[in-house]
Amino acid sequence: MLSNPAAAAGKDRTLTLYVSPDGKGTAWCQPRNPCSLERAQEVVRSADGHDRDIVVQLAGGTYRLTEPLRFDARDSGSTDHPITWTAAPGETPVISGASPVTGWTESTTMPGVWEAPAPADANLEARQLYVDGRLATRARTELPRDAVSFTADGVDLADSLAWLADIEQPDRTELEFVGSFTHRRSPVAGITADRIAMAQPAWDNNTWGWDTVQHTFRAGPLYIVNAREFLDERGEWYLDREAGKVYYKPLDGQDVNEASVELPRLATLLEIGGTYDEPVHDLRFSGIRFTGTTWTAPGTDEGYASQQSGAFLIGGDHDRPADAFATCAEGCREFEGTRNTWHQMPAAVQVSAAHHIELSDNVYTGIGSVGLGIGNDANAHATGVGLGASDIVVSRSQFHQTSGQAIVVGGVQSDAHHPSDERMIVEDITISDNLVDNVAIEYKDGAGILATYATRASIVRNEVRNLPYSGINTGYGWGANDPGGSPEYLQRGLYDYQPVYDTPTTLADNRVAFNYIHDVMLEMNDGSAFYNLSAAPGSVLEGNYICLPDDPPAGRAALYFDEGSRYWSVNGNVLDASHTQFFNQRSTNHTGDVTYTDNWVVGGNANFADGRGTNTVTGTVRLARGESVPTDAARVIYNAGISPALRTGTDPGRPELALNITVDGEVAPGLATDVEATLTNLAEGVALTDLALTATASEGWAVEPVEAVPTFLEAGGSAQIELRLTAPDVLTEPIEVGTVEVAAGYTVSGDQVSRTVNAATAVAAPVTTLSTYGSVPGQFGELDGVYAIRNAGADIWGAGGQRDDEYGTVYAPGAVQDGSVVTVRVDAVDPVNPWTKAGLVLRNDVTNPEEAGGYVVLVATPDNGVSLQWDSDGDGFLDQGRQQAATAPVWLRLSRTGDQVTAEYSANGTDWTQLGAPVTAAGTASTQDAGMIFTSHSTSVGQADFSQFSVETSQGDPAG
Repeated sequence: MLSNPAAAAGKDRTLTLYVSPDGKGTAWCQPRNPCSLERAQEVVRSADGHDRDIVVQLAGGTYRLTEPLRFDARDSGSTDHPITWTAAPGETPVISGASPVTGWTESTTMPGVWEAPAPADANLEARQLYVDGRLATRARTELPRDAVSFTADGVDLADSLAWLADIEQPDRTELEFVGSFTHRRSPVAGITADRIAMAQPAWDNNTWGWDTVQHTFRAGPLYIVNAREFLDERGEWYLDREAGKVYYKPLDGQDVNEASVELPRLATLLEIGGTYDEPVHDLRFSGIRFTGTTWTAPGTDEGYASQQSGAFLIGGDHDRPADAFATCAEGCREFEGTRNTWHQMPAAVQVSAAHHIELSDNVYTGIGSVGLGIGNDANAHATGVGLGASDIVVSRSQFHQTSGQAIVVGGVQSDAHHPSDERMIVEDITISDNLVDNVAIEYKDGAGILATYATRASIVRNEVRNLPYSGINTGYGWGANDPGGSPEYLQRGLYDYQPVYDTPTTLADNRVAFNYIHDVMLEMNDGSAFYNLSAAPGSVLEGNYICLPDDPPAGRAALYFDEGSRYWSVNGNVLDASHTQFFNQRSTNHTGDVTYTDNWVVGGNANFADGRGTNTVTGTVRLARGESVPTDAARVIYNAGISPALRTGTDPGRPELALNITVDGEVAPGLATDVEATLTNLAEGVALTDLALTATASEGWAVEPVEAVPTFLEAGGSAQIELRLTAPDVLTEPIEVGTVEVAAGYTVSGDQVSRTVNAATAVAAPVTTLSTYGSVPGQFGELDGVYAIRNAGADIWGAGGQRDDEYGTVYAPGAVQDGSVVTVRVDAVDPVNPWTKAGLVLRNDVTNPEEAGGYVVLVATPDNGVSLQWDSDGDGFLDQGRQQAATAPVWLRLSRTGDQVTAEYSANGTDWTQLGAPVTAAGTASTQDAGMIFTSHSTSVGQADFSQFSVETSQGDPAG
């Protein structure tokens, strides 16, 4: 027998070792006698040199670990001959840290609840239970916030919550606080009828800082968690450690004895880490399913004192004032001293002090913390050595059903941003072609993918979706660790606890590109699809498609350049979101120096912030939601996310066919205009077949094709189809809108797909009694005393960082003077935006936007009442306002006395209500224009209809 089994492979071919879940082999790890994982690792370590590839092939089945697998320098391959641990062809090996729960019986005391003995090897502190691969909810009940009040050492309870004192095991419970950007957990010490005593130091650490328990920026749900008495909702569970039992209330139709139920034991599964002197290197892991972990630290007296993006505060030895509950609930100098002590959540799979590591085609699911941690701080690595990760590739993998973030790259403490040893730098990290779906379930303060301090991190072609908080986050430190520091944090007192650095951090030259980020920010706020902190010289955000839920609340955006963000190039992205960007550009935080080039903004405000005058914005294209998308933008949408060649099936949100339609100009009654439909096959190497096109038009309008439609479109090919749209002969409204809808059906790779786009044009009756003007393209109509204005327009407002003056107006030139009264009835306003504005305008010259003074408007809005707005400083922008509840149809009236204007509104044109005191618009001329004004407050076109417009002098005679 050979003393070294590796010798059997010879010197010129790959050594393949075979393992299986029940492998008992002790020597060669061959197909007929496979080894265990542990034995295979011993064999690899004993192999002579690195002159051949070594492949460890894992048979399908579940490998239930009793302790994590650890790979250090002894397990390394070489640059030419890496060592690969991979799934056997066609099989799925599962590396699990959990034990199955079996033997379920229905409870005799709790209807609908089933119970089973905990496994013999159970971790009785486990915080997760996985049922059919999904995370079950720990038994909980929501506490009304008006029934509790927080104190320095606990929670006072209203009489309605006295029943909590009857809980059998109160010291097993904890309070869960869902805030704005924090998600805090604090253990309970005891409960009486009127009070919950809280365990320390968790309570102290959760009640100072920012977005704290008692001073949250968003009062999200408050739960008390983990008591058998709370088992009242399907899908909830409870682990009774004293009785050694697991309780579960099955979902509708779920047979728990047929279900796969797993109780995790381990916190980590795979620990890849050496030292800075002897790093681990040249390893590959592929085709493996990692599952079944639990992180128990939040169940201790430390709790989970969430700070930001999965970092948390522990310990009780901080410089915390005795009255911190009152004085530090929204930050204080002493709290700043904790920032460089924050810990990071450990991951199930960890990589540190390592280089040339590849993790591909894996699945990370059923994880009780972070899925994959790369170069995090030492406190997050089981090896005790953090950071120091370079040339790491994570590709073609799936992350779902994780309690924490999917992937975290880099650390947050001082050695992460200014390493004391250059070997600590985290650099050259590639995260590509991964699916991140439904993660951060139990720690909602985490992003899908987070890269803090890293150099040349490349986050490309990932799909990130279904998240409570942000999608992809980069950077950390709020700009406080950048050269010269931050005036904001000087004021806060941070530099009493750390130096002001004069050298850059390790955050540089990163690339976030071609990702598809959608359906994120579903629960939290103060976040975004893409979020950055601090300066990142040389970094690029390009070719991403970001699609947020329709009309998300304030506090959520497509992009968020937060404190200290600088030196990003933002190029060629498609941003489909109601809130395009947040830009934290206070004078004290240096945020700026961002370059925006050729981005498409769909449905949102395209006015990117100026970054204190240091940002550059060129080539932005604004699109209305529902408008056909230009082919170049459609190509970005299609290519974003997992590479098309790796996708399975088709995605209606990113179709292979770009379908763009344009209508040529305005049309007159009874006449026709050209419509062009451009079809482009965006797929590479795949033809579109069975192509068919249908077109329909609004009632009274007619559309017909001018030429035949091709039935085949080769890969990369395009075609232009001409149609003709005819307007009605007779108008019944001052402006009549005609919509043409084009539907295309086709077959691609055997799948039948259809998509529909539309475009609109309008025909207007001529305005004959007044003048018209638009600072944006628009249409104006007049018919039988009714006027209509149709246009888009960002807004008419110039305060709070805004500088918008985009409108259309039908007006009487020079009609207003001292003593004039202007009246109109706003008949209808399209609800394009809550702040769409339609009403009256007075201005020295309405044809001179952004400059003319004497500017006053009284407008009706869909959701914000009637609003009086005026220019108080004469710079040509409205900057002051007041409002009252009222909606169209509504009468509006502006009366001028000297240079003062009084605003009134009425439901019937008879009984008037004055809207506050008279106002003065700076620079009012002796005579002014007066008219009707409209802005959609959107990239989308809208319309307003008016009637009963009049301008009268003080003598009651019509003017103009």
